[in-house]
Amino acid sequence: MIRRSDSIIAILFGLALFGAYTIYQPFLLSMIVALLLTMATANVHQKISRHINSDSFSSAILTMLLFTILFVPIIYFTTIGFQSISLIDKETITRITIKINYAVDGVPLLDGWVQEHINNDKILDTIKTSMVTWTKAGTIGVDFVKNVFFVIIFYYVLNRYAEPLFALMKQLLPVSDEEGSQILTEISSTMEIVFYSIVVTAIFEGMLFGIMASFFSFNGLLFGMIYGFASLIPLVGGALVWIPVSLYTWSTFNANTAIFIASYSIIIISIIADTFIKPMIIKYIKDDVLHSSVKINELLIFFSILAGMSSYGFWGMILGPAITSFLIAIYRVYIELYGHKSHNVPMMRHHHLH
Repeated sequence: MIRRSDSIIAILFGLALFGAYTIYQPFLLSMIVALLLTMATANVHQKISRHINSDSFSSAILTMLLFTILFVPIIYFTTIGFQSISLIDKETITRITIKINYAVDGVPLLDGWVQEHINNDKILDTIKTSMVTWTKAGTIGVDFVKNVFFVIIFYYVLNRYAEPLFALMKQLLPVSDEEGSQILTEISSTMEIVFYSIVVTAIFEGMLFGIMASFFSFNGLLFGMIYGFASLIPLVGGALVWIPVSLYTWSTFNANTAIFIASYSIIIISIIADTFIKPMIIKYIKDDVLHSSVKINELLIFFSILAGMSSYGFWGMILGPAITSFLIAIYRVYIELYGHKSHNVPMMRHHHLH
């Protein structure tokens, strides 16, 4: 029988949660992402803490590394990147559109589509819109940069108090300590693999494109960073970079250079690096670096990142796999607790169908 005091405590707890939500709602996304990143780097944090005997210093080291990964490229984009984009004038765009229209002249369907969509005014408007958007993204007060800033702040705090935090999370889960540990371990291990795989593959593919761009006298560091970030977008990420670069070299240099850049991007990066080498990197990180025993489906991770980014934008690459791994962990706990009750159901249905 439920006591009156239990009901009052439950009501007060619910009101407290609602009040906390109304206050911290603007920071909720940053808190969740910071928590997931904390879970992803928990093992590294523990190793550094044991080695230097300081949770604060370990948290500071990891926070500086995260700042370097997230903020430094953004600062670089909003300075050097905009200077390069601003050099693209109407004359350059005119050369590109003329060559594209000449190349597709007489091709059914494609000819009309290009004439309608590929013209100077539309391209210039797109560039100006992109410039305005990214300029805002480089100033204080814009949602993305604000989120990055708070993610870094919360990441330091959560790392600093990681041990009592994880103990509290286990207590709050309505399952036994063993099952709670299983759920947290499942999410933490998945996030660990996803986080390190994302960082390593983005750097690897960015370096491949940056080295090639440097060979043709482009800013290799800038284009490498842009391609690295773009490669995080499944399916079309790299194409957002190499297609404009190929078109630019086609209009400015020659067709052979443009064909080489396109071929290199498709064959070396998209096919060889992304399709064959990337799974090997994930497997190496999982088995040899992290020594993780978690069973993880790479295709499931791929679609969870794609679904996450379509729903939450940039942070979806972290939230997608986390939500998916949480669902799988809860499913496994549920099956262990209640699965035996439904063992006869499939047989009954099978008999009915026949």
